[in-house]
Amino acid sequence: MASLNVGNLGEYLREQRRTARLTLRQLADAAGVSNPYLSQIERGLRKPSAEILQQLAKALRISAETLYVQAGILDERDRDEAEVRSVILADPSITEQQKQALLQIYESFRKENALAADSVRKKTGTSDDDSTPSS
Repeated sequence: MASLNVGNLGEYLREQRRTARLTLRQLADAAGVSNPYLSQIERGLRKPSAEILQQLAKALRISAETLYVQAGILDERDRDEAEVRSVILADPSITEQQKQALLQIYESFRKENALAADSVRKKTGTSDDDSTPSS
């Protein structure tokens, strides 16, 4: 698990709060945290728990996984997988059985692709970091 990068998290939270046109007090009330505590998080002085991040995400109407990535709790790949799962599970137009089938298919494709990528890395002698394109 990566260490928390609270400075960037605080800046990101402030930006999201302003985008949502919420005052610090409004967001604190909506998330069920104190105004001073939220202020300290935004200034990078406090490390919020995953539970607090989830409450803030709900109040901001953004995914908790996005905040987990910003906080360094989750890496980008984990967030993408969690978001796919969330979208499937939240879809009201398909049954629970269909949701589970989709998740099983999705997971089997991920495992198959990971095995193929691992095989290529072993053959070429590259590490996981070497195969990641830079932006």
